[in-house]
Amino acid sequence: MDGFLRRLFALLVLRPVALLMLGITLRGREYLPKSGPAIVAANHNSHLDTLVLLSLMPLRLIDKVRPVAAADYFLKNRLLAWFSLTLLNILPLERGNAARGEDPLAESSAALARGEILIVFPEGSRGSAEVMGKFKGGIARLKERFPDVPVIPVFLHGAGKALPRGEIVLVPVVVDAVVGEPVAWPGNRAQFTADLEAAVRGLGADLPNSFDDGD
Repeated sequence: MDGFLRRLFALLVLRPVALLMLGITLRGREYLPKSGPAIVAANHNSHLDTLVLLSLMPLRLIDKVRPVAAADYFLKNRLLAWFSLTLLNILPLERGNAARGEDPLAESSAALARGEILIVFPEGSRGSAEVMGKFKGGIARLKERFPDVPVIPVFLHGAGKALPRGEIVLVPVVVDAVVGEPVAWPGNRAQFTADLEAAVRGLGADLPNSFDDGD
């Protein structure tokens, strides 16, 4: 039943919003994952980022796509938890579990082992509209464990203006999504994180006024 509701939501809500209200322009569709396991890594300015990326995925894969999201936010009440788990199919991330001696990547690793597709925002949290922050190293740690799993960079532009952090009213703004080739594993976590951040920034380089550095 959850899978049926998820596909219905994607068909009747996600795609109409993406096409009619946001008018998403997509470049590099050929690089989107056609099967799992895979990791899609994108910059993050808005809750719309997750919806935009989900709208780009084929319906046949929607049950395998797992946006990694903070449990303390997305599970904070019963209604939001139902929406997040049932319709968005999030993979809840417990922030602070590393400090408790737990493996913060255990659930993500298990999802990749099951052949799922993770959506990860390596900045860690939403930044200001169209400002891209420094990437954290979680994806590099996953890549170290799963060197054959492709990590696909995506640059998103416009969602931070359509629904900025702290706002609840959607403003119709064209959203650009640029997908790039998978980022190669150099055998070093720090280098991979730098390469991934450079790849995402590079995808936005040809878009006018795409982002500020946030430095």
